[in-house]
Amino acid sequence: MNLSITLIIIIITVAVSLSANGKPELYSKLLFNPYQVFHRKEWWRIFTHGLIHDNNNIMHLGFNMYVLYSFGNSVESILINNLGVLGVVYYLLIYIGGMAMAALPAIIKHKDNYSYNSVGASGAVSAVLFSMIAFAPFSGGIGILFIPISIPPLVFGVLYLAYEKYMEKRGGTNIAHDAHIWGAVFGFLFTLLFVPKAFLNFIAELLGLLG
Repeated sequence: MNLSITLIIIIITVAVSLSANGKPELYSKLLFNPYQVFHRKEWWRIFTHGLIHDNNNIMHLGFNMYVLYSFGNSVESILINNLGVLGVVYYLLIYIGGMAMAALPAIIKHKDNYSYNSVGASGAVSAVLFSMIAFAPFSGGIGILFIPISIPPLVFGVLYLAYEKYMEKRGGTNIAHDAHIWGAVFGFLFTLLFVPKAFLNFIAELLGLLG
């Protein structure tokens, strides 16, 4: 049985998250701290923070992995079908690039704030989600937990960003909700700019919706 890249990422993320939640020292070394990234050159934190999640909120991990599973396999399949082995590279670039882009606002804003920390793969997941939206904004759909309907990817993306905006305003978590939109923008633009025919397909679906 061959595991998809998406499932491998999910397995690794869940394993590291659950392990680090019981090991404060490891958790501290992996989390994203802009001060230590900028002043101490601990650049790995830009990426390792996506492997751990809020240890007081298991829903943070669960929601991220649910969205990744829902959209990741489709994005992965589309890329591989269109680009072959290069599709795997593109998929990893979207995921890892989204994670890095989500960290940039905090580095700029909080580079001198030692107490600022954040964790979670939401930036990377946002990139994958919006890559799917670029491929198929209205075709197909996804069912939201506990709601017996399926909605188009573009609608789900809007709801996802609305949730992030609400959580940003509410505050009180270790999650950089304000940065997730950067991951989404990266995934969307990377797909439209670098994946053959993605832009034309996006326009075609929009025109098709308009009749």
